Amino acid sequence: MTQWSTKNTPGTPLYKAVENFLQDQIAAGELAPGDLIPSEPQLAESLSVSTGTVKKAIENLVHQSLLYRHQGKGTYVSRIDFNNSLFRFFSYGTHSGNPVRIRKHTPVRELRKGSDKICQRLKVEPNTDMVYIERVGFREDKAVLVEKCWWVADLVRGLEKEEVHIPDLLYAVVVDQFNLPIIRSEESLTAEIADQATASRLGIKVGDPLVVLHRLTYSKNNQPVEFRITRGRADSFSYRTEIR
Repeated sequence: MTQWSTKNTPGTPLYKAVENFLQDQIAAGELAPGDLIPSEPQLAESLSVSTGTVKKAIENLVHQSLLYRHQGKGTYVSRIDFNNSLFRFFSYGTHSGNPVRIRKHTPVRELRKGSDKICQRLKVEPNTDMVYIERVGFREDKAVLVEKCWWVADLVRGLEKEEVHIPDLLYAVVVDQFNLPIIRSEESLTAEIADQATASRLGIKVGDPLVVLHRLTYSKNNQPVEFRITRGRADSFSYRTEIR
């Protein structure tokens, strides 16, 4: 639970302390996308600050697109913008770093038991049901990446069904159709050589270099919900970071 205190922010304007407090609540998942936040008078009373101070903090967060106002209904935590959001801190691209459009095909989707390693990463009991999704990403007609995802099945039950359309941006369907807020992710980047299965998918030779991205995705209350491994051809894959 995010704690409010002005004692830990010496020299910080009070409105900025309120702004930081609300940002921390959003980052921690205590306020999730689509949530209605307390009214300005309610926040002012609970934080023992003036309504004007709260109003200025909220206006700044609206300007940053973290919050949005709905006339007559209140202020809400912004839904994730999949074109300009935390999911844009990475991009697939050419070896020179130029971004490219990736179209994804989903050849495999099924329910399966999670391995000990996957269950450990997702902090669930061994042999927990998972929705396993395997996708191949294409640049024009060239396969450039293979993506393997494991989701805790109880949270996205039905995602394994063929009638559920999986868009290129998988998180869009998870948020909109399964009401599962996606709050943050952790990623690590490594390298390896292609085995027979990956080489066959990507049309490369066994032993060719690959770039490998491991991702752990979290929902509210710091709950891990997805583990993903993406393997990309080293000759047509790049990783771009934007720090804000």
